[in-house]
Amino acid sequence: MPNVLLSVLAFIAYGALAIYFWREHARGAGDALNRGAAGHLVLLPLGLHAYLLMQDMFANGDFNLSVANALSLIVWLTLVVYWIARFFYPIGGFQTLILPVTAVVVIFPELFPSDHALNNTNLFAFKAHISAAMLAYSLFTIAVLHAVLIGQVEKRLHHAQMPRVLQSLPPLLTMETLLFRLVAVGFGLLTLTLASGIVFSEQIFGKAWQFNHKVLFGFISWGVFAVLLYGHHFYGWRGKVAVRWTISGFVFLLLAYLGSKFVLEVLLQR
Repeated sequence: MPNVLLSVLAFIAYGALAIYFWREHARGAGDALNRGAAGHLVLLPLGLHAYLLMQDMFANGDFNLSVANALSLIVWLTLVVYWIARFFYPIGGFQTLILPVTAVVVIFPELFPSDHALNNTNLFAFKAHISAAMLAYSLFTIAVLHAVLIGQVEKRLHHAQMPRVLQSLPPLLTMETLLFRLVAVGFGLLTLTLASGIVFSEQIFGKAWQFNHKVLFGFISWGVFAVLLYGHHFYGWRGKVAVRWTISGFVFLLLAYLGSKFVLEVLLQR
């Protein structure tokens, strides 16, 4: 079956699950549903999505990490992390929020095909670099979602009415604990990504390491998250301060990779 039809099937499956879980959250039963047997239904579109990623990224024996494929992979990894984490934390609401996004992104590689094959893909250094980078992006994507929701919950704490979706979220302190754990692990992976890119640049990219805008934004993002973790550990930063620093670091991270990839591939058609 052509990948276009499979991506449409994945879109429909993700969309149907998103509607189903959103309705249950409106009734106050969404988290229990996610943690129960119904939560396993997400594995069906996740499996199909994984197959599509393999087909799109490894077509013709090459490794194609276009911006559409990268976005699709990051969102897929994000949903996988949420699906696993639901066994340990009451975060069914987060999985429900990411499902509509995944439904849209899964069809991006077919709507915006781009051939940007990379060389030296069989090297361990390359695989470690890409794996660390994609996991870091996924964890920081989850972290920024947590940060935005923390900001919304804090803003509405003193309101008489709070949206049902926000009511179904874990307690604020639990969300903040998860936020800093995500940032800490993501920071370690980002450190590994930057270090491997410098040390193994010639093996990974076939050329000597260069200080360009991508590297600059990557190190700025690294610095922002380092300051956030330092401030939290030594000064107890949390709440709005943590939200602002998390979002700022994530924006610089987007500019470091996805921003430049978007400009080159989508706007400039290179």
